[in-house]
Amino acid sequence: MEAVGGSLLTGGRWEPMKRSRCLSPPLQSRATDGLTIRACADPRELETTAGGKMSGVREVVTLQLGHYASSVGAHWWGLQEALFLSNSTASDLDEVIQHDVLFRTGRTLQGRETFTPRLILMDLKESLAALKQEGYLYEDPKNNIPVAWKGNLTTHQQNPVPPSPFLEGFDQPEGQRFSNGDFVSKTLPAGKGKLQQLTKPLASERPAPTWSDFLRTNLHPRSILTIHEYNREEEASRLEAFGQGEKLLQDGRYLEELEDRLHFYVEECDYLQGFQLLCDLHNGFSGLGSKAAELLQDEYAGKGILACGLTPVLQSNLPHRNFYRLMNTALGIVRLASHSSLFCPLSLNGNLGLKLDGPVALPYVHYEPSLDYHTSAILATALDTLTIPYRLQASDISMASLTESLNFSGRKVAEASAALPFPVAEDQSLPDALYSQQPSTAWCPLSSCGNPGDAGCFAQSVVLRGISKRQQVSNAPPGTEPKSILHTCETGQEVLAHYLHTVSPQTLSTSLLLQGPCKLLAPYPPFFSPFLNKHGFLSKKPSRSPAQVESLPVLAAFQSSAGLYQTLSDVYRKLHGTDLRRWVSFFSAGMETDDFQEALDELRTLSLCYRKGSLDENSDSDDTD
Repeated sequence: MEAVGGSLLTGGRWEPMKRSRCLSPPLQSRATDGLTIRACADPRELETTAGGKMSGVREVVTLQLGHYASSVGAHWWGLQEALFLSNSTASDLDEVIQHDVLFRTGRTLQGRETFTPRLILMDLKESLAALKQEGYLYEDPKNNIPVAWKGNLTTHQQNPVPPSPFLEGFDQPEGQRFSNGDFVSKTLPAGKGKLQQLTKPLASERPAPTWSDFLRTNLHPRSILTIHEYNREEEASRLEAFGQGEKLLQDGRYLEELEDRLHFYVEECDYLQGFQLLCDLHNGFSGLGSKAAELLQDEYAGKGILACGLTPVLQSNLPHRNFYRLMNTALGIVRLASHSSLFCPLSLNGNLGLKLDGPVALPYVHYEPSLDYHTSAILATALDTLTIPYRLQASDISMASLTESLNFSGRKVAEASAALPFPVAEDQSLPDALYSQQPSTAWCPLSSCGNPGDAGCFAQSVVLRGISKRQQVSNAPPGTEPKSILHTCETGQEVLAHYLHTVSPQTLSTSLLLQGPCKLLAPYPPFFSPFLNKHGFLSKKPSRSPAQVESLPVLAAFQSSAGLYQTLSDVYRKLHGTDLRRWVSFFSAGMETDDFQEALDELRTLSLCYRKGSLDENSDSDDTD
């Protein structure tokens, strides 16, 4: 028996060990094989500082369910690593992001310390490609030594999955990797290795990468849970109906495995604040995610559950595929909203309907909509910024308080919007940048619900990062007539608050302004406009060759928008009165038609929570068309 990764390894099984204290005293840090891990005081002693802000680790467990959810997650964990592997440190303690919230410390069998996501991931087997289910961190070379055996041997060997051409030549020697498997980009020779290779455009003849191809973060052996019953490539064995996903967690080994892994992570937490649930919304993982959310709600009552339903940019001319997607989406919205603290759909699709609009246009990002590798990076960047409030070192905002500020009056669904990058020049002040945006808003919708600013907003949580201290207030010479009230503000927080009040005067807004930008490292896609410099700021003239963007200023917002009334009502109208006998295969996996009709009624009730007085009175009669 020996200690491994904060647990006891007994007969090949990891059992959680309760930690008595964190790594070191408050606000100190130490280097661990190239990683700087910020430590904290005993997390169970949740003391408040003089400013009334909570200290100590408030852990979060993340679930990723489905191929696209894992694509977003792969980039998200990479963004986390880019931040804590960067040499820069926050100048203000209030801006320190506490990485222990999402990551856990451990130790390999060889005694090397690791820092891995507190993550449970469920996906189909072929999505792993060349990635081992148990990962690489905790491999024991002794286990590869054959045991003496005098009897007959039968060998069953499966051909190894070849590495994706997308990652050709990216293998690095052990000496150039951190103990958790990170590539040390600064030591790579020019023109070689992962960092240099991924600055080139994808060749059209190469196969599209799967999420395991661009996952730079090594995972704990108990993170990946593989589903063997279904296949993404074969038409007859797709996980494409809500009931199929539900059935996977109704009983049997997947439910037991999920519960076991949840207990493993939760029992080693000192102060669990909640769960992040990312799941595909357009296929059968919508049902799997709904059952997982129900399990979390039942087992961990009172903890926050932030659920995100993810959909890639889809273009299908097959009617049954489009209708299945719409039914999965409707059921997922209802069930995930019911069992979570807040539910947010995330997608670059123009809408959620049967006939999809074109993908969302981002002014300074030239992405390929058909590549999950591209679209998932955009959503991951927004999600990384949106969740900052409950990941700060000195913050009184928890996941529960963040979701409660948005989900009042039954409004359990929120939209997401972002400006990626936030359009500001390196020598421009924040008041000037925001003033140039008015009267329109500075962000684009990321929830397939149209522009939330068009219909009004009940509440919003806004985060703007990457604005230095000198940029936060007006830099106009003394005696100059201020252009607007924004130019009279004395702090950047006041500037952002006044801007939000101007564009959304009747909205309950909370805002956060940070100097630290979003850090980028390969394999993040190099798809930015040549009008951006390496720090993500706007330039007056395009560069001859696009700069390798190393960081970005980003604005992102969760919004409880009145526009959700129309969005949810449209989904209800498309499905209400449909002859369900045409889609008998959708219900063959266990979903009853009566349950489906009941869910549609709940969807209509949910949509009515977003009616905003007379704005929607004229459309009320359309609900039953």
